[in-house]
Amino acid sequence: MSYRIEKDTLGEMRVESDKLWGAQTQRAMENFVIGKKRMPIEIIYGIATAKKAAACANCDLGVLPEDKRNLIVQACDEILAGKWDEQFPLRIWQTGSGTQTNMNVNEVIAHLGQLMNGGKLDDTPLYLSPNDDVNKSQSTNDIFPTGMRIAAAKMLLEHTIPAIERLMATYRTKINEFADIKKIGRTHLMDATPLTLGQELSGHLSQLEHGLEAIRGSMVHLMELPIGGTAVGNGINTPEGYDRLALQYINKYTGLNFSNTPNKFEAMATHDSLAEMSGSLKRLAVSLMKIANDFRLLNSGPRCGLGEVILPANEPGSSIMPGKVNPTQCEALSQVCCQVIGNDVAITTGAMQGHLQLNVFMPLIGRNLLQSSRLLADVINSFNDHCLQGVVANRERIAMHLNNSLMLVTKLNPHIGYYNAAKIAQHAHAKGITLKEAALELGLVSEKDFDEWMEIR
Repeated sequence: MSYRIEKDTLGEMRVESDKLWGAQTQRAMENFVIGKKRMPIEIIYGIATAKKAAACANCDLGVLPEDKRNLIVQACDEILAGKWDEQFPLRIWQTGSGTQTNMNVNEVIAHLGQLMNGGKLDDTPLYLSPNDDVNKSQSTNDIFPTGMRIAAAKMLLEHTIPAIERLMATYRTKINEFADIKKIGRTHLMDATPLTLGQELSGHLSQLEHGLEAIRGSMVHLMELPIGGTAVGNGINTPEGYDRLALQYINKYTGLNFSNTPNKFEAMATHDSLAEMSGSLKRLAVSLMKIANDFRLLNSGPRCGLGEVILPANEPGSSIMPGKVNPTQCEALSQVCCQVIGNDVAITTGAMQGHLQLNVFMPLIGRNLLQSSRLLADVINSFNDHCLQGVVANRERIAMHLNNSLMLVTKLNPHIGYYNAAKIAQHAHAKGITLKEAALELGLVSEKDFDEWMEIR
């Protein structure tokens, strides 16, 4: 293994000769050996997008030469194309502002620029300075939260929201398919009055609609970027108009509609917008847990449970019980929901830790929000494709439960009163006979009236 010597303000560091990073990245690799998970690549891409925009804005404003802008843009484009993912080795658990990751990106861009400019990695000094050129008009304190907001918005808009919309479309199809299937309702897990299977599923759809509305509402605050705030929010060391121009370039490169935050002090000292979005994702997880549990109950059996719907048989369910099939997609969905709810607790705890002009829990917050967004997108697509689309109504089982339910007696309340209807239900249950037989034995209802009043519409 060959090495080169890289320098920073603390001295010299040995770096493997083929690596594109410098001394600060190497120090972080040695000082933060915590866990195995690297900083999410989506955050790296978000930061690279912001640096590309910053270079263009700086050049337009006359504080960065055109050739240096071109090198930074070219290096960022290669990073965003996924050509250099292995050059970002730092773990999530580092300084809470993400300084080590910001410098990792700065150093990689500077070294890529050196190669693109015909130089060598061990040239001293590099043509692009990681701090003075690549990081010009920036601080980690504004560029890292900008990068993680870009990453989160892209994940949500490109993956999570489309997955929810696909699931909602499938629900609409199933609700229409099951609109005429009358079944018994259940409250407290006990028999209740009838409804249709379509109506039952419409409750799920309404949960998803409200959850999606909450996520879209949270996007407004999430897409306010603090770029240009630099160290503490007042934009020190930035040329006039830099923040607005950099934002225009970010929107150009992402195709999205980010806005400048109206108060950079808020956007850097707090991450309430990310906590709000996490809360919306948690709300969706709560809804999805209800959905998973409903299908597990309705599918239970197949002979000794409710058995009112049949889920797709995707794989064998037991290593010891032949023929057993489990509601595996429901179980995967509910596990993700637990993880998202746990992530929200960590995000909430981190977001409340802003002190004066900076919140230093950004890697934790960014990582957890991205994980929640990605997991929800993936598990919703999986549940949609491998479960909901293939759900079949067990009409015979549904009819059996409906006809055997004592709570149909509720339909007699307006005609004979609650207490007489209760007598019929209790008599039928005690003797193991039908409601009609009990009503006629007790002489409380005629056969003609019973048939008319008990018709389920």
